[in-house]
Order: sequence, then C-alpha cells, then structure tokens
Amino acid sequence: MYFVMNLLGVLVVMGVIFLISPNRRGIKWKPIAVLLVTEVIITWFMLGTTVGMAIINKMAAFFTWLISCANAGTAFVFSSSMANKQVDFFFSALLPIIFIVTFFDILTYFGILTWLINKIGWVISKISGLPKLESFFAIQMMFLGNTEALAVIRDQLLVLKKHRLLTFGLMSMSSISGSIIGAYLTMVPATYVFAAIPLNCLNALLIASMLHPVDVTKEDDVVYVPPKEDKKDFFSTISNSMLVGIRMVIVIVAMVIGYVALTTCLNGILGFIYSGLTIEKIFSFIFSPFAYLFGLPAADAQYVAKLMGIKLATNEFVAMMDLKTHLHSLAPHTVAVVTTFLSSFANFSTAGMIYGTYNSILGDEKSAIIGKNVWKLLVSGMAVSLMSAMIVGLFVW
Repeated sequence: MYFVMNLLGVLVVMGVIFLISPNRRGIKWKPIAVLLVTEVIITWFMLGTTVGMAIINKMAAFFTWLISCANAGTAFVFSSSMANKQVDFFFSALLPIIFIVTFFDILTYFGILTWLINKIGWVISKISGLPKLESFFAIQMMFLGNTEALAVIRDQLLVLKKHRLLTFGLMSMSSISGSIIGAYLTMVPATYVFAAIPLNCLNALLIASMLHPVDVTKEDDVVYVPPKEDKKDFFSTISNSMLVGIRMVIVIVAMVIGYVALTTCLNGILGFIYSGLTIEKIFSFIFSPFAYLFGLPAADAQYVAKLMGIKLATNEFVAMMDLKTHLHSLAPHTVAVVTTFLSSFANFSTAGMIYGTYNSILGDEKSAIIGKNVWKLLVSGMAVSLMSAMIVGLFVW
C-alpha cells in the first residue's frame, strides 16, 4: 500500500504542475517521459548496485577534499572563527563560493569542465530532445550548484533572449552547492544527499519544461562560446573569478539575512493574531497531503510535513539539524525520502539569492523577470524536491 502511495505521489506532483502551467498546450511530453525513465535508471544504479554506491563514496571524498581546500583559504584570514567547533554559515557555506567559482572557472579555462559538461549535456539533450543550453545548465548545476552555475554561464545569460531567462531561474531553485555538501554530510546520510544531486538537476529540467515550456529555434539552440580573442590570460581569469565570487557572497548574505528576518517578523505578527501560529506551521499543514504521498505512516508523515514547512520558511539547515536528532527512530524509507527532499535550496531566501545573482550579472531590467515570477520559482523548487524524494523512495523500504 505504501509503495502504491509513493508511486501515486509522482503522478500527483506532475498533475499539479500540469494544471497550474500557464502554457499546457506547449508542454512536450516525450522529453518528460524520457527524463522520468532516465531518473529511474540512475536511481536504481546509485542505490541498487555496488558500482553506484562506490561512485557515491568517491564523490563524497572529492567534495570533502574540495571544501578542505576552500577552508584553508578562509582559515588564513579568519583563523579564530574557523577554529570554533561550530563554524558560522557565512564561513562554512558562503565564503567557499569564492574558491568553488575560481576552481571551476580554471577547469573551464583549460576546457576540462567545458568538455565534460558538453558531453553529458549533449547526451541529455539528444535523449530528451530539449534545448542544448538548458540541458548543459542542468549538468552544470550537478557539478557547481545554482548560484555558482549561473556565475559560470554569466556570458551566456547576457546574450539570451529574455523569455528564456526565466527557465534558468526556475531550474536554479533545485540544486545544492558543492560548497555546503560537507555541512550536509555532518547531519544526514551521504547516500541520499548524493542521490539527490543528479535527480534534482534532471527534475529541474523536467519541471521547468512543464511550468514554463519554451520553443527554441534551431538558430537559438546553441551554447554561447566567447571568441578566442576575448579570452583573458590565466591570472586575469582567476582574479576576475575571485571578484565574481565575493560579489556573489555579498549579494547572497544580504538576501539570506533579509528573508530570514522577514520570516521571523511574520511569525511575530502571526503569533500576535493567534498564539503559537507560525509560517512554518502553516506550510506544514499545506504539505501534509504530500508527506502522506511519500508512502509514510501517519506519525512519520506529520513529522516530515513539519520539516518541509521549516525548510520552505527558513532553510534546509534548520530542518536537517532537527532531523539529525531523530534519525535513529525513523524507518529507512522515511530517512531516504526526507533527506532527499531536504537536499536542495528550495525556499524563500533562495528565490532572493537567484534574484540577487541575476541582478549582479544582468542588471535591474533583465532581473525583473525573476521578481515577477517568484511564485513559479517556489513551486518549481518544491515540486523538484518532491519528485526527487518520491523517486528515491521507490527504491528504499
């Protein structure tokens, strides 16, 4: 029965997105079906085979090393802060963005990352029939995270037609940053964090194709490549990457502080109206039906709905810290679905981060496309998290 509920959940989420899509007639169903089949195969490979589990372990080791490199730079400047047992979010999650952007820009400079993304993106584009740049961006998010991926393709965003910019905003709600994977791994099982990464990226492509279907002509279906004469020397490139990284950190800090503060303010107002009422409780009530569609017993469904509300109203860190204290008492299926669901940036502050990133790259006029469609970003992010969690749930009982 629970398995049937979990399977039904996938269909319900897709049905809801279909009903609220402003352009239902423009949805291309063949790519949607191809992406779903691809996700099922990938999930089975990661969670059901020895080779898949070995790859996840290697990925965990690589990102742990990458973050340790970033932390070495942060510790040189903020040695006393990094020496604390509990490092602040600013130091552990945001400052590493400077190194992450620089590291992947170096790989791009030498053509390594470009080659890898092009090959995988080309495969995704061919099997799904979706545009090349959108397919490549989904793969970029798998390696970089959302704001970092936007920074890396900043030259491409500058030459895109306006109607396509929203697609990348919708997709950006659904990934996680390599700079904070290490922090996740201290709280929740690594297996489901790394399972969520590719699923979130493919589901971002799937949901965006339903929520904002866009026709891309053959002439526009290209990946922008800067002319060779525009390519800067190596040291200018990495210096510029570091400056891009710190600008992004500043923008993200402003957005996170502002949205968390607004949530606290709103909770105060709601509590004045009705004692104990918070935005988290309201969202947990809204998400309760979807928690049951994970295929969970009643007690677990109520707890998971609470975590879903906490994640949307604040962030996934707060929810994961709560989950960490309950892992031992939850069934394997519950742990799998809730960890996968929480392993993404889908919340109000992320919408602000994306708007801030667009604003820093594209300016006020073009970034308005994000400000006018915040509800679509939130729906997209939550739908992707639900889809990824439900697909993982099919394989863990």
